[in-house]
Amino acid sequence: MAEELIKVEDVWKTYKLGEIDLTVLKGVSLVINKGSFVAIMGPSGSGKSTLLHIVGALDVPSKGKVFLEGKEISELPEDDLAQIRGRKIGFVFQQFNLLHNLTALENVMLPMTFQGIPEKERMERAKELLTDFGLEKRFFHKPGELSGGERQRIAIARALSNDPEIIVADEPTGNLDSTTGEKIMDIFIDLHRNQKKTIIVVTHDPHIADYTEETINIMDGQIIHNHLEKEAAEEKILWERQKNT
Repeated sequence: MAEELIKVEDVWKTYKLGEIDLTVLKGVSLVINKGSFVAIMGPSGSGKSTLLHIVGALDVPSKGKVFLEGKEISELPEDDLAQIRGRKIGFVFQQFNLLHNLTALENVMLPMTFQGIPEKERMERAKELLTDFGLEKRFFHKPGELSGGERQRIAIARALSNDPEIIVADEPTGNLDSTTGEKIMDIFIDLHRNQKKTIIVVTHDPHIADYTEETINIMDGQIIHNHLEKEAAEEKILWERQKNT
């Protein structure tokens, strides 16, 4: 039987832009089960990244509730959310978000530093992760000396450094060519199948969503539930992609 890991209940998110209130999420509810591989899919401006940030405890809702392992986290202070992120959630971003003045090894070691792990253990863990991703010859290279695919593999290694149960990825192939993007998605598949990680990927690309087990479609800040709405959303996404090419 599926075990509920993350639950979002009637979540709204409104940002204050001067005198204007911009509502990005409008009553979103969803459940993500432990060990699942989920895509949150929608066009630019649909609210998918905001939803990912709330699911990943990077942000809190304006209204509604978020539960992690049955415990409500939506009203926790930032210090508590930071502890949850550090222990339970790994993040992978489209822009890689590596520190350019640090080597690959130092970037992967950094999250472990915040968890108080001894330096020797941090070093061994970082070397093991980078070696697993075929980067054993890149330990002492800085991000500017590496390809996009190498930087994203380092970012995934960093996300795994504290052995989190959950990996959240925001457009992880957005800055990569299609072949490199496929290799990155193969890494996520391996993490899901062999390490039983719960993986949540935000994307506007139906091809990337094909790698996952479940797709949550979002449009204009709301989850699309029925088949006709989903088809309309997919047509709009296709139109958006064609317009941008």
